[in-house]
Amino acid sequence: MNSALADLYRAHVAERQRTTEQALAETGFDRLLIHSGVPFTYFADDNDAPFRPTPHFTHWAPVEGPGHLLEVRPGKRPRLARYQPRDYWYEPPKPAPEFVAAEMEIVDAESPEAVRAAIGPNGGRTAFLGGAVAEAAALGLPADAVNPKGLVARLDWERSYKSAYEVESVAEAEAPAARGFRAAEAAFREGATEMEVHHAFLSAAAVMEEHLPYPTIIGFDERSATLHYHGKRGTWAAPGRTMLVDAGTAVRGYASDITRTFAGDGCDPLFRDLIAGMEAIEQELAAAPKPGMRYLDLHVRAHVLIGDLLHRAGILKVAGEAAVAKGLTRPFFPHGLGHFLGIQVHDVAGRQADRVGTLAPPPAEYPALRTTRTIEAGMLFTIEPGLYFIPMLLETHREGANRADVDWAIVDRLTPFGGIRIEDDVWVGEDGVRNLTRPELP
Repeated sequence: MNSALADLYRAHVAERQRTTEQALAETGFDRLLIHSGVPFTYFADDNDAPFRPTPHFTHWAPVEGPGHLLEVRPGKRPRLARYQPRDYWYEPPKPAPEFVAAEMEIVDAESPEAVRAAIGPNGGRTAFLGGAVAEAAALGLPADAVNPKGLVARLDWERSYKSAYEVESVAEAEAPAARGFRAAEAAFREGATEMEVHHAFLSAAAVMEEHLPYPTIIGFDERSATLHYHGKRGTWAAPGRTMLVDAGTAVRGYASDITRTFAGDGCDPLFRDLIAGMEAIEQELAAAPKPGMRYLDLHVRAHVLIGDLLHRAGILKVAGEAAVAKGLTRPFFPHGLGHFLGIQVHDVAGRQADRVGTLAPPPAEYPALRTTRTIEAGMLFTIEPGLYFIPMLLETHREGANRADVDWAIVDRLTPFGGIRIEDDVWVGEDGVRNLTRPELP
């Protein structure tokens, strides 16, 4: 057993116990049951979707497979009833890691009924967390005890602050993803298709597609301006002149989330300059977070810097803050600067104003901003500024009041090359920010 990892996990579980006990006391519950989830079977079929465990279960226990049930009670050692069916159709899930077994009482059970029996009844008021509501009903729990909003909000809030164990898990997830990126770039430069680049990433990262934290985004040329482009074109689309890759891998359930944009043969020199400019902007922004700073202010700073870049390139005739004030940067940068990252790629509580669940929606001018929080020590999020040439977003500006502020000939010249996004994963400490991505992918 890795003793350093075991120590980090021990401290992580102790903190989960402390914060969960507080949340239970505040919401009137005596214990918490967290179900790992059940497979989703497609309608009128016997084929299951790739399984994703309940995130709050993974927060406690990186244990493979569906059907497990974790019991948390104040002052008691966590108890995990692990579903271990006798089955020759599928490979059984791996045992709980040693560092998990050292911190929990673990009982194996061969059926859902045996899992429930292993946890047993409890005289106090029990809350249930997870999507397996039929299991909650089988345990005799009332509907208002299933995913109670007040408790879930408090547990989501605590996930905003990453323990050293969680930071190490994300940091470890950067390395296989970086290997995939290097292989993807090499394939691109050799004239591969989008599909072949995707397979190069998977092979180098040594991961099955269904185990990725999210589907890869691999877009050549104009497809790189589709923010969540998941298609993979064949030979007719190769070779690409530009390529955007947004991909990550996971370790112990924690994801990395990285984006890079590459210029190939035939790329317009000005577009190549814009990629270099966005790289510099991203690195400046990734080094900037500190406790007490509003994430919204960092997002607005990204718009100002992108406005300056567009002005230097001759695309906008006004720069920086003037461009932002006129709304000219928004069609070029239509998404948020980043999001919380952890067990979920778009991790929870980014728009939560407090631990009881009050919402903090984004301002009207930036509706896609996923993170509206004030930055605090312990937070881990992405920094991913983008610059895109998206006809449907630009067309309203061609006839708008500020149409003369844009050089439309340059816009039309660059539109076939798509978009640019650069993304790193960063963790904020009391004394500075740690970029988890750059050590693996400079």
